[in-house]
Amino acid sequence: MTRPNILIFMVDQLNGTLFPDGPADWLHAPNLKNLAARSVRFANSYTASPLCAPGRASFMSGQLPSRTGVYDNAAEFRSDIPTYAHHLRRAGYQTCLSGKMHFVGPDQLHGFEERLTTDIYPADFGWTPDYRKPGERIEWWYHNMGSVTGAGVAEISNQMEYDDEVAYHATRKVYDLARGHDARPWCLTVSFTHPHDPYVARRKYWDRYADCDHLLPETGVIPYAEQDAHTQRIFDANDWRSYDITEEQVKRARRAYFANISYLDDKIGEVMEALEATRQEAIILFVSDHGDMLGARGLWFKMSFYEGSSRVPLMIAAPGMTPGLIGAPVSTIDICPTLCDLAGVDMSEVAPWTDGESLVALGQGGDRDTPVAMEYAAEASYAPLVSLRYGKWKYNRCALDPDQLFDLEADPHELNNLAQAPAHQGTLNSLRAKSEARWDLDRFDADVRASQARRWVVYEALRQGGYYPWDFQPLQQASERYMRNHMNLDTLEESQRFPRGE
Repeated sequence: MTRPNILIFMVDQLNGTLFPDGPADWLHAPNLKNLAARSVRFANSYTASPLCAPGRASFMSGQLPSRTGVYDNAAEFRSDIPTYAHHLRRAGYQTCLSGKMHFVGPDQLHGFEERLTTDIYPADFGWTPDYRKPGERIEWWYHNMGSVTGAGVAEISNQMEYDDEVAYHATRKVYDLARGHDARPWCLTVSFTHPHDPYVARRKYWDRYADCDHLLPETGVIPYAEQDAHTQRIFDANDWRSYDITEEQVKRARRAYFANISYLDDKIGEVMEALEATRQEAIILFVSDHGDMLGARGLWFKMSFYEGSSRVPLMIAAPGMTPGLIGAPVSTIDICPTLCDLAGVDMSEVAPWTDGESLVALGQGGDRDTPVAMEYAAEASYAPLVSLRYGKWKYNRCALDPDQLFDLEADPHELNNLAQAPAHQGTLNSLRAKSEARWDLDRFDADVRASQARRWVVYEALRQGGYYPWDFQPLQQASERYMRNHMNLDTLEESQRFPRGE
């Protein structure tokens, strides 16, 4: 069979509520809007875990963190867990990554045959949280509100430098694929770090939102004492007491975030332009790893099951999937089986140990009635939290906290916890039973604690004496690039040109 090429765009910390049906009308994102017009758009798509490394490992493997063991941003992603890159590569694909995937551990490829850039975050165990020390803030890597108070304009930043490089290498790779030196189908993953904080944007994008009507969140600050227990832990982890956030700072942070969506749109446009110029066809998928609360309820960043943090954009443009809006809840763990389905790749050997299911049938007019599951066991938690999105309901459970039950149709901002409402005890009990059948929270907690304790020992040991980091080092073979004396000049010039002979 002829297998399709696949181009995946992943972004970081993009709030899915801004993509109710593709990008919101007021966002300046023409390339993403063009992609949306020919895609299946999933209005209620959720991350497997609202944090970078756990969410990304689940996206790649189709497994929840309780299966992968990637509980937080410093947990190793084991080499024996198959990812979509493994499945596709085994079936004959070229697999390539340009950009971030936040792999922790010595394996920095996880099925990718080629990786074009280093990662933006460390690959070691240094960011390990510790359930044995509740309330401890690790100053040098925990989030704080400085990203909000420092929001504004910059022409270059650590993250811009990274994403400029990601787009450059991805574009060059698209051109290289067109040369036809390798006859295999390809899967190229292009993974950016924007619009993740810090909230800093280039002037040309910042200026596009000077008159934006969305610079304040629809849900304002809720006093600390009135917040739920996990939200209080997030506030404490983010060192909120050290900052006095003003309305103007909220506006500036949100403005920069929106500006960086436009920046991303341009970067994605560069890659798409190269694809179109070289007349290549590919399935195109667009997704984020998790969202950003953007000041709603007074919360920023992620680490929460609230919609701004847990809901992500997901669009797929593929033959056989009819463009349009799908309202059924879905998950990023569904992407691995979806890609394999679209490519005609069999996952049956590992299917019993995966959590996701293919979305292809939904894109062909089918139905789905499966609950969407989420997990969180990282900073600002002292025991694992789990969530089910089922129909219009979201049910959250943690051994430390009271249950939460939200009707997202009647209460999209999740302001009214119905867990104690007499009229909804039937729904609560039904969802609690589903949750208890899926998760043994005592065992989950014990597994997380054991993982954390092991990693603290290993990390502290490996930082003594000689230090050999696991960070991925991109390699270039200079003797095989451009023109060298073991090459025939005429053959080289002809083979590196696309199109040839025009």
